[in-house]
Amino acid sequence: MTARRAVGIVLLSLAACARHDQNALPGTLERDRVEVVADTDQPILALPVAEGAVVKAGDVLAVQDRALSDAELGAARARLAEAEARVEELRNGPRVTSIRAAAARRDRARATRDDAVRERDRLLGLVKNALVSKSDADRQVAAAGAAEASLQEAEADLRELQEGTRAEQLAQARQAADSARATLQGLETTSSRLEIRAPIAGTVDALPFHVGERPARGATVAVLLATTAPYARIHIPEPLRARVKIGTPATLNVDGVERAFRGQVRFVASEAEFTPYYSLTAADRSKLSFVAEVVFDDAEAQSLPSGVPVEVLLETGTP
Repeated sequence: MTARRAVGIVLLSLAACARHDQNALPGTLERDRVEVVADTDQPILALPVAEGAVVKAGDVLAVQDRALSDAELGAARARLAEAEARVEELRNGPRVTSIRAAAARRDRARATRDDAVRERDRLLGLVKNALVSKSDADRQVAAAGAAEASLQEAEADLRELQEGTRAEQLAQARQAADSARATLQGLETTSSRLEIRAPIAGTVDALPFHVGERPARGATVAVLLATTAPYARIHIPEPLRARVKIGTPATLNVDGVERAFRGQVRFVASEAEFTPYYSLTAADRSKLSFVAEVVFDDAEAQSLPSGVPVEVLLETGTP
């Protein structure tokens, strides 16, 4: 091989590498990230797992103080028991002993009324003969009226017991019981969430709070990375965007791994990294880029670590 031919081969190799570097899109390996938030602002009592631990869906990630929740649950259970007892009481209607007691009160009120009426009539007769004062007779007339009102009240109470529970009263009692039951169920759900559990299988990437700290409602208390295969996150330049779509095949070269992987585009952003204006020149538009995600077709990619640099060559065909 002559020296001139050797130099030519080197130059061709360098040109090929340059073309490869120009067409390949750099990125990083990432995994689906899930942030688990706190539903209450109670203090954290325990963190059963550590950062870096692999957890299954449903595993407990953090435990919050439930003293206040237990007190609210106790009060809600008592209100529900009271409401259900009221429904049962109205459904069964008044007891026989209650009806008998009401009848006795009615009879007593009637006897009192009769005595008051007789005394009223006697005094009114004496007033005509000027044997008693008119004021004494007036007081007895008032007493007879009060006795009549008491008798009517006792008779109304007895009729109500004899007729039993009205449908409207029973319906209202049932609605009160349903409301108390719904309140209890809501508190039970909130209480169960004081044990913060993993929604997916994954690796604990971060635990922002420590035992004893009080996270705000909605604050992230754990960050999980899915145990599924990673994906490559890249930026597609504007001149290439029109030829890239969901399913576009790609070759992925991961740093530190000799073999290449096959994959395809699963997501392409519809907007560039900054909002373009119609007045942008061709040179300005060429600086725009669109975020995209490329997933692996190879099952072996599941063992690849997150955060590793990767180069993606999109097979978009001839422009």
